Amino acid sequence: MKTQQVKNPLGSNERKLLNIVRQHGIMPRHKIVEHMDVSVQAVGQIVRRLDQYQLLTHHKAVTVGLGQPPKPMSVNADGAFSVGIKIGRRHTDVLLVDLLGCVRDRYSIAYEFPVAHELLAKIEQHLHRIQAQLTQEDHLLIGIGIAMPFALGGWHKLLGLSEAQASEWNALDITAAIQAMTTCPVKLAKDTAAACIAELLNGQGRHYQNFLYLFLDTFVGGSVVSQGRMLESKHGNAGAVASVPMSLTMAQDQLLNHASLWELEGRLSAQSFEPLAAYSEEALSTQHLKQTQDWLASASQALAFAIVSGTAFLDMDAVVIDGSMAPLLLQKLITQTEDALKAFNWEGLWQPKLLAGLVGSDAGALGGALIPLHEYFYA
Repeated sequence: MKTQQVKNPLGSNERKLLNIVRQHGIMPRHKIVEHMDVSVQAVGQIVRRLDQYQLLTHHKAVTVGLGQPPKPMSVNADGAFSVGIKIGRRHTDVLLVDLLGCVRDRYSIAYEFPVAHELLAKIEQHLHRIQAQLTQEDHLLIGIGIAMPFALGGWHKLLGLSEAQASEWNALDITAAIQAMTTCPVKLAKDTAAACIAELLNGQGRHYQNFLYLFLDTFVGGSVVSQGRMLESKHGNAGAVASVPMSLTMAQDQLLNHASLWELEGRLSAQSFEPLAAYSEEALSTQHLKQTQDWLASASQALAFAIVSGTAFLDMDAVVIDGSMAPLLLQKLITQTEDALKAFNWEGLWQPKLLAGLVGSDAGALGGALIPLHEYFYA
């Protein structure tokens, strides 16, 4: 396996061409020229530089009329790889992702709540397997992206955790711990920010330039996309919807108390059902349906409240909702949220479209993997 820590040899034109081809798929050179606004000769030089690093795949020319037939090309998916690690309160996913952002391999680790040193040992095992595989195939591993809540040890009283469990996470430098396992550069991102990056690059972001992104996991979180870029704020909390207040009379009531899968877990547990059913199709089974319907009613109303409030500040084109849940449950949540939005006063506001995310439960881990790929090859 090759690792890459040297200065990026790609210039802005090389990255721009790669990004154009990534977005459009297989493209002939003359079409690339139209998008690049440079000469045919300049594109040829850029292509030759990219070919030095085996980042393009050249396809058989297609004859169309007279003259030299167009020679289409595409991004070589095997040109580089990255690893995304999503560490959550219920499970951790480790994904191997290629240059096109496609998942090539995955490992999942489930738990009630992660014990830091035990989880790190399992992550190291999976990383070693991935690195051994890439070494055998002589592939380039460009980096590792970690996606996780910035305060995994937080909310410990709400989740019923011990002080010791919370303290272990609060004292841990997760970036340094994983960096010690590899020679590849390691980057850390907030889990919802990483998920938003995945949606921006591989999902609805290909069609919408301004949207509020909401992701429902153990807790609900979010991010904001403005002018085709994720909004970077001073404290990293743009779109931190979990803390949106829900009541004029109950100061401590927040969105996370209504629109989080943790809340659905609680409803299931209260009936002696398996709480992790909240994350699968089991949530819609006959025995769980009453609790799930009650949660949907509460979550959709709370999300509608937050969306109207957000619209007043952001004036976005769309709201994208995704989560660690069954696709059918997500669609029911969106439908009921759309119904709840009809009851609000939209005077003076532009009502955004409500859309399902296209990435799904992989969003955090995929976004973590896309961070080094995007920064190195496409940004």
